[in-house]
Amino acid sequence: MSHTPIVRRLGDFVETLRREGDLAVVEAPVSPDQEIAEIHRRVIAAGGPALLFTNVEGSRFPVVTNLFGTGGRTERAFGSRPQDFVKLAVRFAMEGIPPTPGKLWRFRRLFLDGLRVGMKHRRSGPVREVQQSPPDLNELPLLKLWPEDGGHFVTLPLVYTENPENGKPNLGMYRMQRYNSTETGMHWQIGKGGGFHYDVAERAGKPLEVAVFIGGPPALILSAIAPLPEDVPELLLASLLLGERLPRCANPAGSHPLLAEAEFALVGEVPPRERRQEGPFGDHYGYYSLRHDYPVFRCRALFRRRNAIYPATVVGKPRQEDFFIGDYLQELLSPLFPLVMPSVRSLWSYGETGFHSLAAAVVKDRYPREALASAFRILGEGQLSLTKFLLLTDTPMDLRDFRRLLEHVLARVRWETDLYVFSNLSMDTLDYTGPEVNKGSKGVIVGLGEPVRDLPREWNGEVPSGVRDPRVFCPGALVVGGVPYSENPEQAGEIAGLPAFADWPLLVLCDDPAHATADVPVFLWTVFTRFEPAADIHAARTRLIRAHPARSGPVVIDARVKPWYPEEVFCDPDVESRVTRRWKEYFPAGMEMGSSAHGHLPPPPTKSGP
Repeated sequence: MSHTPIVRRLGDFVETLRREGDLAVVEAPVSPDQEIAEIHRRVIAAGGPALLFTNVEGSRFPVVTNLFGTGGRTERAFGSRPQDFVKLAVRFAMEGIPPTPGKLWRFRRLFLDGLRVGMKHRRSGPVREVQQSPPDLNELPLLKLWPEDGGHFVTLPLVYTENPENGKPNLGMYRMQRYNSTETGMHWQIGKGGGFHYDVAERAGKPLEVAVFIGGPPALILSAIAPLPEDVPELLLASLLLGERLPRCANPAGSHPLLAEAEFALVGEVPPRERRQEGPFGDHYGYYSLRHDYPVFRCRALFRRRNAIYPATVVGKPRQEDFFIGDYLQELLSPLFPLVMPSVRSLWSYGETGFHSLAAAVVKDRYPREALASAFRILGEGQLSLTKFLLLTDTPMDLRDFRRLLEHVLARVRWETDLYVFSNLSMDTLDYTGPEVNKGSKGVIVGLGEPVRDLPREWNGEVPSGVRDPRVFCPGALVVGGVPYSENPEQAGEIAGLPAFADWPLLVLCDDPAHATADVPVFLWTVFTRFEPAADIHAARTRLIRAHPARSGPVVIDARVKPWYPEEVFCDPDVESRVTRRWKEYFPAGMEMGSSAHGHLPPPPTKSGP
């Protein structure tokens, strides 16, 4: 196997991008309060380079963003080694069992790579070149991304904890809001490994020791967000991705070893039974996650490289950096799906919906309703359990072609038997479509076998009263506008039975059909981040058959903005104007301004939200 070079530290990657002409250095003074974020959003919208800000107000440290803002840079950061290793491991699992001397020799590369996996320990390392105790977190150039954000956040923290009972480690990425010079919030959502460790410590009435790393090999970032089974060490995955043992060094201020190649390390603890309000924060769904109580991280010491670079990312409406990292991760893990879930041929989660709002799978259906067994397996698998809506088919196809997939499913779905809604479940903390935080429902649509209907492809009918601007998204799916939800919450159910829509298997009721159907990414974001299956799916007729609500088409999804939804993220007008005015100061050599200050999704014509 041939590999692209290993990226062992953040500075190496920055210098490589500089040499290759894929890094823009901004020497003009910039503010970490929204200005850096707005520059970043315009550059990523234009498919531009990584950004190194060398003159950040209030901090001595340069800030680098947009390291992973294109598919090419993401592949460059993580290299080809991970894909090659995963493919070889899957081949061995399928072809190398039972093992024979010949098979072991054929797969010798797999075992040689495996021998290099693990940790190596040093007395010291670059991360310990400078120590500050007590620390001053105000010196770090933490970013504020959006005007309603509750403060400045660490957006790429690598949070290391160990289970107090058995010592099993976890490396996760949980945003951290700076409160003062020594304290931050710790955004441990339900179902997260670090949160489980904290629960064990809190039950025992003890603080949880924590080490937070910023920067280091890009493989650490990929490992921290990978949907690994609980108690599978993320640091081992990072070592595997690097193809060598991960260096760690002694920690003079705590019990957890430090990652030697990190740029910064924050050492401290999270005390039990202490909460503080955290947020709001403009998150990757494109809305604000609101203010809630979260544990508090107290930092005892700050370690850093002598010439440390502070890495940050910007989240908001897709597509941002997390979109490209998420897609890379899906490509990396896709060969494993048929191995760990044999009836699942392929699986894809849609980054345009924040990944958790929508997924699709090609599954086997060798006996009646086997597809549902695959659905249950997917919805119970690690972070896939956060999936809100799932589409299933048994026909091999490219799941990334969503318009074709939806048309295929709509031609085959029998609403009476193939739509499932599961209520009263735990949901992604950042999804506010449910009745309460962390609570909601899931939906599954099954479209198997041969078509059961011909799909309408054009709208030629008379527009019913109260409905406006019908637009076809794909054959069988019609998007219509309605009155604001607050004026008529029942409108979706009312239009389901209108004769004018009888031939359309799926209707989407939204606030702005022209915007929602502008392109596939906009449709995905507008629809699937704005409805909850149990509350917002309606049908012309619903009957209870064998305890299953059997629905008859058309089925209507109510994707209007509801009054209790958090607001969408929008750039502050003054910041937007300032960035436009100063653009040539940032890039005197010239760079095209992004087509949208809101990321890849074109903004709606008017601000929506409560």
